[in-house]
Amino acid sequence: MPGTLTLDGLEKLVRGGEIDTVLVAFPDQQGRLMGKRVTGSFFLDQVARDGMHACAYLLTVDVDMTPLPGYRMASWATGYQDFHAVPDWTTLRPIPWLEKTALVLCDLEDEHHRPIEASPRRILQRQVERAAKLGYRAYVASELEFFLFRDSYETARRKRYTGLQPIGWYAEDYHILQTTKEEFVHRDIRNGML
Repeated sequence: MPGTLTLDGLEKLVRGGEIDTVLVAFPDQQGRLMGKRVTGSFFLDQVARDGMHACAYLLTVDVDMTPLPGYRMASWATGYQDFHAVPDWTTLRPIPWLEKTALVLCDLEDEHHRPIEASPRRILQRQVERAAKLGYRAYVASELEFFLFRDSYETARRKRYTGLQPIGWYAEDYHILQTTKEEFVHRDIRNGML
């Protein structure tokens, strides 16, 4: 199931039992996806029509999910109201590495349906609009570079992310032997990106 989906396509997959979960998500200030997992039927019956609410504190937290002071949109002083997450249908797609799961990214709005200007997607939209007015068009691509460690998440945290044991023991750029040993991870990533 590579590629994007239409809402009709998602409905067929949900009704046919091929998708049972939809991740309704948006990036936070750290670039992490935040949101909710909902059943496919709830997504079709509610979220697709009405969007979803989430607490505005999600755009004010640090990497440990602690709310930071100084935000006008939400704080302990002004309260942590909800914002409205509106699906961007161009982002709806199956997620091959999560069983029977689809993902849709959302734009964030306030209670009057105005964009949340501090949300990362809105910041990017404004920059793309500014570039277009100047005659530019943005092109992006990604290159996956990462380190694999033998340590589990829990072990790495206990070790305070120091002294971790890498899977390989030498620089492995373009090295077929070493990357073959890591193929159990590489294959899933490579095929999941189709």
